[in-house]
Amino acid sequence: MNGEELREALRTEMAVTTRPPSLSVDAALRTGRRARVRRRAAWAGVGLTAALLAVTGVGAIGAVGAPGSDGFTPAAPGVGPVEPPSVHDTKPAWPTGPDGRPQEDRTARAGTRYDQAVRLLDELVAVVPAGYTLPTDPANPPAGQPLLRDHQAQFDDRVNGVEVWSYTSSLTVQQGQRLGRLLVEVHSAGNPLPTEPCALARQFWGMPGDCEVLTVGATQVGVVVRSGADDRFDQWAAYRHPDGVVVFVAQSRRLGDGRPALTALPFSPRQLATLAGDERFHLR
Repeated sequence: MNGEELREALRTEMAVTTRPPSLSVDAALRTGRRARVRRRAAWAGVGLTAALLAVTGVGAIGAVGAPGSDGFTPAAPGVGPVEPPSVHDTKPAWPTGPDGRPQEDRTARAGTRYDQAVRLLDELVAVVPAGYTLPTDPANPPAGQPLLRDHQAQFDDRVNGVEVWSYTSSLTVQQGQRLGRLLVEVHSAGNPLPTEPCALARQFWGMPGDCEVLTVGATQVGVVVRSGADDRFDQWAAYRHPDGVVVFVAQSRRLGDGRPALTALPFSPRQLATLAGDERFHLR
């Protein structure tokens, strides 16, 4: 076949073949809009299905694992594994009071422990040197003013099944218009306080100071003779009895409420050390 014959054959084929429809912009837009509607419908169906599954089944599965544990996260805030209460979050088991019921908090307000704190205050009153008066509190003391006499028995902890208590009694001493304070604090056996005299003394209310070890008879007592930056007390002595009971005896020239302070402390450092080892403060 020569070139002329080829061109003739092509013209004949084109003449007998149906022409494709002409391109219409409107038709193309309509086709695109229909495709977009179909896609939106499809995605809407997927979203609805996912929501239903989250409510009925899949959401429950997603709530089983903790976030990041196996790829699931809680379906919504508050949905997820319920952790058992921590032992640190449980309410402490307070000691039983004289009525046979647990105390409301750490403080004993009746019973043997309460009586021990009262006794401690009575013993403190008995050792006040001559030349001081002991004022008492009015029936309704002003708010915020420290009590002139106070005592407390407090449950601290259980160590190897044994209750550890602390007893604190404080007393205001007066000379003329000047006021100071004495305090005794006793920790029962089983407490975790240190044994070395000065290390023990510096555990008193966490206050630092210059400490000396004084020998009283056969015992050694730690005495802070000068307080540090924390001057709630000027001096204090600390002694651990052989059975583990710890006694602190502290003194201050002032009450800390702005009233005139004593010109001198009631006890010398050696007298403080002697009181710390005195059997009258050895509560068991």
